[in-house]
Parts: sequence; C-alpha cells; structure tokens
Amino acid sequence: MLTTKRKPATVGEILIEEFMRPVGLTQAALAEAMGVQRRHVNELCNGRRNVTAATALILARVFGNSPDFWLNVQRRSDLWKALHSPKQWKRIKRAKPLGAAA
Repeated sequence: MLTTKRKPATVGEILIEEFMRPVGLTQAALAEAMGVQRRHVNELCNGRRNVTAATALILARVFGNSPDFWLNVQRRSDLWKALHSPKQWKRIKRAKPLGAAA
C-alpha cells in the first residue's frame, strides 16, 4: 500500500525528464524509434494514455531497461489516483474482508 501523500511521478514526467530531455529526444523521434504514431507518444507524455504491457515492452527495448520499470511507474500512479479519488475510495471502503463477509 502506498503510504505517501505525495503524488508519484507519472509515466510522462519520467519519460520526458529522465529519458527524452537529457538526450534531446523529440516526441517525433521517439515515436519513430518506437514504431508508433507521434500521437501515441504525445498522449503518454501528457498523461492521456496509460502504459500497457505492449508499450512497456517497446519502451524497454528503445531505452534498454526493463518493461517492469515502465509498468511499475504506471502502477504507482494508478494506485495513488485510486487512493486519492473520493469516488474510488467509497468503492474501496464498501468491500468487506472475506472473514467479515462470511
């Protein structure tokens, strides 16, 4: 369980700040390297697209790291959003542990 109130870095923030900016990589150049449309990269960078398993594999191949890295960044962001969304928190609180439901 996430114990911090600080919002984790998003995939887009990590992608831009840690991978693209240091080497001067544009969205268009990354899209070409990934074999996807520039819109795909733009949506990743702007938080409008989540990292799927396939995207994680592509990013790992392009940057030479692991797909788990990208999936974990996405997972941390998703969990934080769920824990800090009043609507989602209401749904979570309705769930009963199996011992209490029996």
